[in-house]
Amino acid sequence: MTTPFATAASATRPARIGEHLRAWRQRRRLSQLDLAGDAEISTRHLSFVETGRAAPSRDMVLRLAERLEVPLRERNVLLVAAGFAPAFPQRALDDPALRAARQAIDLVLKAHEPNPALAIDRHWNLVSANRMVMPLLEGIAPRLLGQPLNVLRLSFHPEALASRTVNLGDWCAHLLERLHRQCEATADPELIRLHQELKAYPVPARRGPVAADTVAVPFIMRLGADVLSFISTTMMFGTPLDITLSEIAVETFFPADASTADRLRAMAAALDG
Repeated sequence: MTTPFATAASATRPARIGEHLRAWRQRRRLSQLDLAGDAEISTRHLSFVETGRAAPSRDMVLRLAERLEVPLRERNVLLVAAGFAPAFPQRALDDPALRAARQAIDLVLKAHEPNPALAIDRHWNLVSANRMVMPLLEGIAPRLLGQPLNVLRLSFHPEALASRTVNLGDWCAHLLERLHRQCEATADPELIRLHQELKAYPVPARRGPVAADTVAVPFIMRLGADVLSFISTTMMFGTPLDITLSEIAVETFFPADASTADRLRAMAAALDG
């Protein structure tokens, strides 16, 4: 079945600023009246911008993009379409300008031990991980751990984590829902392709509706003779102005029971030698 974001991604990329703005407004399910009110401009002027009868200023493009929650990467696209220079840089994470951010990521990952934590980019490729992650992947074929290591693909692959996940249907349904929301929010073609790929994996259906008193969907996996249960949180930088930084997410996993906490402490002690 074709999803709304798949249809949007398969369409020809807009060329004019007005077409871009209309596409994002419709993606956010806003009327011209809604967006004009949020941006404090007249509905008529917004209509003229969308149809090409008026050219927006640089400030207006940025204001509309902010109200539409357009990702920084795509805000640059809007600016260029309107005839302006991009406003947001995109640096490698090892660029000296991002040293403080990289140090912050490393600090969070290290401080989270003995619990596993990892950092991923916008396509769910592994950027960095603390030393508690790789022991959980022990025994997985090296060909599945090559670079770039896609965390979602690893979770769904029957020869990787899928074979170890006790609640595979529930966990993968949760991951697919997260990815679906990300696709709708960003209209990123690569994410949409990943979503379609993951849906083709032989994953069982969710066991049933999530119970009303459920706090979080756990990740439950077998590791040797043990069963480990985790809950996870996601952290992102608060007000990034760099594209790369805006797209980094830190995933932290916490033990959901005492036996998992004990096993993780023992694993960390073994790593310490």
